[in-house]
Amino acid sequence: MKHFKIILIYFLFLLNKTSFASENIVEILKKENNLIFIRHAIAPGNGDPSNFDISDCSTQRNLSKDGKLQALKIGKFFKENDINFAEVLSSEWCRCKDTAKISFGTYKTKNFLNSFYDEQFSENKEKQILDFQKFIKNWDYSGNLILVTHYVVISEILDLATSSGEIVITNKNLEILSSLKIN
Repeated sequence: MKHFKIILIYFLFLLNKTSFASENIVEILKKENNLIFIRHAIAPGNGDPSNFDISDCSTQRNLSKDGKLQALKIGKFFKENDINFAEVLSSEWCRCKDTAKISFGTYKTKNFLNSFYDEQFSENKEKQILDFQKFIKNWDYSGNLILVTHYVVISEILDLATSSGEIVITNKNLEILSSLKIN
């Protein structure tokens, strides 16, 4: 029984911590000089098909109906909370571009946000991370910057596991300020 109480207290602590992060996220985002990492919305499967072609969405894993709804919810969260952003950058993968387009309307692609999960792209990892670091170092830091990307990119840069559609806010030093899971 004693162990159960300890586990219950720990679980309640974790719930409260998650709740706190969600409650203060709007306040953090309104300060406007954040990097906002968004893992693309729900795209069932894992990795990319062997016939993957970056210029042909029909060869890629794409957003499901639930993923499109999740992307709409992401955009709604920003709109309803009057969160401003200077720019939206996306991976060149269709599931990221679609998440960005459905959520925010406009975006630009940057190849340093591309996935390097599959073996055919793994040799790009180091260059992409260096290009990302250079971009952030030179970023003028005026307004929130939204980055729609992949699990592996967020994991490599922030050492953090994310869910589809999850929003992670950092400062320019990549210190995590808050996160929010949009279901």
